[in-house]
Amino acid sequence: MSGTLYLVATPIGNLGDFSPRAVETLQSADFIAAEDTRVSVKLLNHFGIKKPLVSYHEHNHITAGQSILSRLLAGETCALVTDAGTPAISDPGEDLVRLCAENGVPVYAIPGCCAAVNALAVSGLPTGRFTFEGFLTVNKKSRRERLDSLKNEERTMIFHEAPHKLCTTLDDLCTAFGPQRRISLCRELTKLHEETMRTTLGQAVEYYRATAPKGEYVLVVEGAPPAEEAALTLEEAVALVKKLRSDGRRTKDAVKEVAEHSGLSRNELYAAVIAAD
Repeated sequence: MSGTLYLVATPIGNLGDFSPRAVETLQSADFIAAEDTRVSVKLLNHFGIKKPLVSYHEHNHITAGQSILSRLLAGETCALVTDAGTPAISDPGEDLVRLCAENGVPVYAIPGCCAAVNALAVSGLPTGRFTFEGFLTVNKKSRRERLDSLKNEERTMIFHEAPHKLCTTLDDLCTAFGPQRRISLCRELTKLHEETMRTTLGQAVEYYRATAPKGEYVLVVEGAPPAEEAALTLEEAVALVKKLRSDGRRTKDAVKEVAEHSGLSRNELYAAVIAAD
């Protein structure tokens, strides 16, 4: 019988955010797979956890993943952790989860911190629908193409960025989306110098030309305004009214509904419908 893989979310700054269930999971695992064992051992020492650590990161995830899978299939239990946040989100942990899914190994998430969701929650921007974009590529052509593809994205967009790349990224976002697009810049979430700046892309560019960025950033960018619905011709509007009437609507109600969505005059549309009867 195979073992189990646990995805254990770790603090993104404040150790007080590590849950009792997460501690129990690490204590009960046979071994822990860590993005950087040097970082994870500090967390383990803080909570008095002593478990074997193996390295699993973007540079070794193919070979390390197969090794971890073999141990899981042999019945061992593994806890996967990253340096900070939720494993498998924009992270090579997704490959390990896929391997487990393909081989019938149970996978359970131990919930906790996620910088993207925390930033979205405090951004002041719409949260009902959003898209997580992570780090943009440094390749200029691919970066431009990616941002071009997002110009009409209506959902709120979430990006990660390092301080030394922030100014370039803000310039690129401003070029792609325009200086008036709203943005929330969240830095050092849950840490001592946590800060959220709610502004526009144009104002953010100007601010960081004079102020050196410090700390890790999550950028929450407003989506594009909804596309205007294509206007109907008078003939198309009359045809739509007739269809609504065939579905049981009264002429008056059908005309009112179509006029509201088409921008046509209600009286003009009603007269056209009567003339067409």
